Amino acid sequence: MKRLVLAWAATAVAATSAAVAVLTLLGTGLTGDSGHVLSPAEVRAALNTATQRATGTPSAATGTPPQTTQGKLIRTAGGTVIASCEGDLVTLRSWSPAQNYSVDQVEPGPARTAKVEFEPEEGTEVELEIECSAGRPVTRFGS
Repeated sequence: MKRLVLAWAATAVAATSAAVAVLTLLGTGLTGDSGHVLSPAEVRAALNTATQRATGTPSAATGTPPQTTQGKLIRTAGGTVIASCEGDLVTLRSWSPAQNYSVDQVEPGPARTAKVEFEPEEGTEVELEIECSAGRPVTRFGS
């Protein structure tokens, strides 16, 4: 009986030690503390850095950043589009049809004009033509 108790105790100690070692290696410790929690200012700085990387870095030749706007959300009855401009070229970053609509045709650019058509199950389709004006996406509804 003593052997059974000693074996059980040894197994429990070994399992606990192994679990503590694994948690320590993973960096979470026994309390689950994963480290530093970011402040709102640190979150904004990290997002700003990520946005700058996504839109490009300053050109080494000119020292000026490319003329890129953040995406503009365009909402219609047929769906939503996110478009952005780089110079006078527009690019559709994403498009999503509304419920009971589907995407019929897309010309995402980059081009002077980008287009998307949302087609309903019944009714009239919604056609969007998007261009850049003063570096910002501008919507024209097609016929």
